[in-house]
Amino acid sequence: MTETEQRAARDQRARFEALAHVVTEPLHRYLLRRADADQVDDILSETLLVLWRRIEDVPGLEAPGHALDPDAVLPWCYGVARGCLANARRADRRRRSLLERLTWTASGTARERGETGDPDHTALHAALAQLRALDREVVLLWAYEELTPSRIAEVTGLSANAVSIRLHRAKKRLAAQLERKTAPRPGHETDEGQETGTGNGRSSR
Repeated sequence: MTETEQRAARDQRARFEALAHVVTEPLHRYLLRRADADQVDDILSETLLVLWRRIEDVPGLEAPGHALDPDAVLPWCYGVARGCLANARRADRRRRSLLERLTWTASGTARERGETGDPDHTALHAALAQLRALDREVVLLWAYEELTPSRIAEVTGLSANAVSIRLHRAKKRLAAQLERKTAPRPGHETDEGQETGTGNGRSSR
């Protein structure tokens, strides 16, 4: 790194530190009023990262050593925080969509029994973890990104037919896994035997 580049890096760091000193608390309050408490820190971190990357775009940001006017920089920073919050909400909706689609497909029996004993979907995540990496990617692209088999084929390099087969088998494995995890104790062995009797839950493919 040349001396000029080092000077520019120091200048960027000093400007960001001055900005962060002024805007972090107001941005934190802004997000607290709009986001779940357990999301605020992550969204704030993402907002500060954007500010770091776009430090040259921040209006009203003076050169290092000059007093920073909060009124000059905060509106633009609020806009960045608003965008990061919107991104987080979209990601959260996609995650819920993923869980809903997979739960609907893989645990209809449990839902019909009216079971709600897995509110954080631990069993679903555990079942997903049991899939092979490519099968899990196919399932996530279908459920999370809502892609069709032909589009998933473009992403993965598989044929559309291969995607359809993998998706069908992966969903059946998830169903078998979740049936075993969510079935009530009375009659558990019978349910498990019915579910695994076809061999789908133990397919090696």
